[in-house]
Amino acid sequence: MEQKARICVVGAGLVGKQHLNALTHTQDAMLVALVEPNSEGAKLAATYSVPHFTTLEAMFAATEVDGVILATPTPLHVEQGLMCIEHNCAVLVEKPLAVTAKEAEKLVQAAQANGVPLLVGHHRRYNPIIQKAASLISEGVIGDIRSLQATCWLYKPDDYFDVAPWRTQKGAGPISVNLAHDVDLMRHLCGDIITVQAQAAPSRRGHDNEDVAAAVLGFADGAIGTLTVSDAIAAPWSWELTAGENPAYPATNQSCYHFGGSKGAMSLPDLTVWTHDAPQSWWSPIRAASFPCATSAPLVNQIEHFAAVIKGRASPLVSGEEGLKTMHVLEAIQTACDTGQTVHIPR
Repeated sequence: MEQKARICVVGAGLVGKQHLNALTHTQDAMLVALVEPNSEGAKLAATYSVPHFTTLEAMFAATEVDGVILATPTPLHVEQGLMCIEHNCAVLVEKPLAVTAKEAEKLVQAAQANGVPLLVGHHRRYNPIIQKAASLISEGVIGDIRSLQATCWLYKPDDYFDVAPWRTQKGAGPISVNLAHDVDLMRHLCGDIITVQAQAAPSRRGHDNEDVAAAVLGFADGAIGTLTVSDAIAAPWSWELTAGENPAYPATNQSCYHFGGSKGAMSLPDLTVWTHDAPQSWWSPIRAASFPCATSAPLVNQIEHFAAVIKGRASPLVSGEEGLKTMHVLEAIQTACDTGQTVHIPR
């Protein structure tokens, strides 16, 4: 039998713990080490029966690994990612890829130059719901996409920031931390974004970043999209609360994404498609059809894919280049918020 891909997780915070748990459910990957400078890292590593290290350097000096999952604060991604590349080790970096697109380019270019797989943790692409939605759109079920709406409204408690003060800093607000997933999915489902207009409001908690923002996106094929995000609104309309990916969040039966096409419209994550009876007209009855699909854990699917990439059986679904394109959009949103001007994104 082929050996399982040997994986090290770096960072045992909120997301790192999810990766650790996901690894216990994978067929083709296995956890072999945990890197966590926090004093509780050793205890956590013991629960998974793997060695604990306080630094990535120490781990590489003592352990043979095939891949590293970086679930560390964003400002550390480039330095740690470059170290993985120097050790010819495939790396899956949690989103966003870096604090700035310019820094992310260094990581992407280094991976390209050294032929090391670099993946970005936009795990929602691995959700069967998104894969089914992409299939319906590509099949033309709702026609040409003309507009889309995405809502990410949620309320993060104070202790979310207390345990990780870096989350209060500029560049770590909901635009980069939360909207990164939504922007990636809009790009994945509807193509390149070429223009951005946006506004944001300062955090009412007194943090250095924003706590609410909205953007108007112009797509290369002529579609127009709107996105709103906030980590200070108590509401049921976010992927976290609607998709049921993570049982830690209370599930709602609402939708958070809407796509409008020339033949119909679709909402997600409920995968409901609305179309008019013939003749197609606002005077004709409009009916809903559901497209249920099998469920599976996106984080587990992502790690299985990472293992397949390591073994040379697959190409990255969300490559460093893809993560960089999403970063360019996020940066354009931030720039538009700061300047009040339309930002054009080069293709």
